[in-house]
Amino acid sequence: MDTRSKGLRGEELAVRFLRRRGYRILCRNFRAKTGEIDIIARDKRSLVFLEVKLRESTSFGYPSESVGKTKISRIQKSALFYITSHNLFDIPYRFEVVSILKEDRGYKIDIIPLES
Repeated sequence: MDTRSKGLRGEELAVRFLRRRGYRILCRNFRAKTGEIDIIARDKRSLVFLEVKLRESTSFGYPSESVGKTKISRIQKSALFYITSHNLFDIPYRFEVVSILKEDRGYKIDIIPLES
Protein backbone atom coordinates (compact mmCIF):
# COMPACT_ATOMS: atom_id res chain seq x y z
CA MET A 1 0.00 0.00 0.00
CA ASP A 2 1.51 3.36 -1.01
CA THR A 3 1.72 6.30 1.39
CA ARG A 4 -1.29 8.14 -0.06
CA SER A 5 -3.53 5.05 0.06
CA LYS A 6 -2.37 4.32 3.59
CA GLY A 7 -3.18 7.89 4.63
CA LEU A 8 -6.66 7.73 3.12
CA ARG A 9 -7.29 4.35 4.76
CA GLY A 10 -6.20 5.76 8.12
CA GLU A 11 -8.48 8.77 7.76
CA GLU A 12 -11.48 6.59 6.86
CA LEU A 13 -10.87 4.39 9.90
CA ALA A 14 -10.45 7.47 12.09
CA VAL A 15 -13.67 9.12 10.85
CA ARG A 16 -15.72 5.98 11.56
CA PHE A 17 -14.12 5.62 15.00
CA LEU A 18 -14.74 9.27 15.88
CA ARG A 19 -18.37 9.23 14.71
CA ARG A 20 -19.08 6.18 16.87
CA ARG A 21 -17.79 8.17 19.83
CA GLY A 22 -20.04 11.14 19.18
CA TYR A 23 -17.69 13.42 17.27
CA ARG A 24 -19.23 15.43 14.42
CA ILE A 25 -16.81 15.74 11.50
CA LEU A 26 -16.60 19.33 10.26
CA CYS A 27 -13.72 19.14 7.81
CA ARG A 28 -11.16 16.74 6.41
CA ASN A 29 -7.74 17.69 5.07
CA PHE A 30 -8.03 21.36 5.95
CA ARG A 31 -5.19 23.26 4.30
CA ALA A 32 -3.74 26.61 5.26
CA LYS A 33 -0.45 28.24 4.28
CA THR A 34 0.94 27.05 7.60
CA GLY A 35 0.06 23.37 7.16
CA GLU A 36 -2.69 20.76 7.02
CA ILE A 37 -5.05 19.32 9.61
CA ASP A 38 -6.30 15.80 8.86
CA ILE A 39 -9.66 16.11 10.63
CA ILE A 40 -11.50 18.94 12.36
CA ALA A 41 -14.41 17.77 14.51
CA ARG A 42 -16.73 18.79 17.35
CA ASP A 43 -17.70 16.82 20.39
CA LYS A 44 -20.14 17.95 23.08
CA ARG A 45 -17.65 20.38 24.60
CA SER A 46 -14.94 21.34 22.14
CA LEU A 47 -13.61 21.88 18.70
CA VAL A 48 -11.04 19.14 18.09
CA PHE A 49 -8.10 19.27 15.68
CA LEU A 50 -6.92 15.75 14.89
CA GLU A 51 -3.80 14.32 13.29
CA VAL A 52 -4.22 10.75 12.01
CA LYS A 53 -1.30 8.33 12.18
CA LEU A 54 -1.44 4.74 10.92
CA ARG A 55 1.36 2.22 11.39
CA GLU A 56 1.64 -1.36 10.24
CA SER A 57 3.84 -2.29 13.23
CA THR A 58 5.66 -0.77 16.19
CA SER A 59 9.12 -1.36 14.65
CA PHE A 60 9.62 2.40 14.48
CA GLY A 61 7.49 3.24 17.53
CA TYR A 62 3.81 3.81 18.08
CA PRO A 63 1.87 5.95 15.60
CA SER A 64 1.44 8.93 17.92
CA GLU A 65 5.19 9.06 18.56
CA SER A 66 5.77 10.18 14.97
CA VAL A 67 4.16 13.59 15.55
CA GLY A 68 7.09 15.88 16.27
CA LYS A 69 7.37 19.47 17.46
CA THR A 70 7.45 20.89 13.93
CA LYS A 71 4.24 19.08 12.99
CA ILE A 72 2.56 20.15 16.23
CA SER A 73 3.50 23.76 15.54
CA ARG A 74 2.05 23.57 12.01
CA ILE A 75 -1.18 22.04 13.30
CA GLN A 76 -1.51 24.75 15.94
CA LYS A 77 -0.93 27.56 13.42
CA SER A 78 -3.40 26.03 10.98
CA ALA A 79 -5.95 25.62 13.77
CA LEU A 80 -5.60 29.28 14.67
CA PHE A 81 -6.25 30.17 11.03
CA TYR A 82 -9.36 27.94 11.03
CA ILE A 83 -10.66 29.44 14.29
CA THR A 84 -10.06 32.98 13.01
CA SER A 85 -11.58 32.43 9.57
CA HIS A 86 -14.70 30.79 11.06
CA ASN A 87 -15.02 33.24 13.98
CA LEU A 88 -14.93 30.44 16.58
CA PHE A 89 -13.08 32.29 19.33
CA ASP A 90 -15.63 31.42 22.04
CA ILE A 91 -15.41 27.65 21.57
CA PRO A 92 -12.89 25.65 23.61
CA TYR A 93 -10.54 23.57 21.47
CA ARG A 94 -7.95 20.86 21.83
CA PHE A 95 -5.49 18.83 19.76
CA GLU A 96 -5.44 15.03 19.51
CA VAL A 97 -3.80 12.24 17.56
CA VAL A 98 -5.84 9.33 16.26
CA SER A 99 -3.32 6.53 16.66
CA ILE A 100 -4.06 3.51 14.46
CA LEU A 101 -1.99 0.34 14.74
CA LYS A 102 -2.59 -2.63 12.45
CA GLU A 103 -2.99 -5.88 14.36
CA ASP A 104 -3.57 -9.48 13.31
CA ARG A 105 -7.36 -9.10 13.33
CA GLY A 106 -7.93 -5.47 12.44
CA TYR A 107 -6.80 -2.20 13.94
CA LYS A 108 -6.22 -0.84 17.43
CA ILE A 109 -7.39 2.77 17.48
CA ASP A 110 -6.74 5.24 20.30
CA ILE A 111 -7.25 8.95 20.76
CA ILE A 112 -4.24 10.56 22.39
CA PRO A 113 -3.99 14.19 23.54
CA LEU A 114 -1.38 16.04 21.52
CA GLU A 115 1.29 17.55 23.74
CA SER A 116 2.68 20.90 22.67
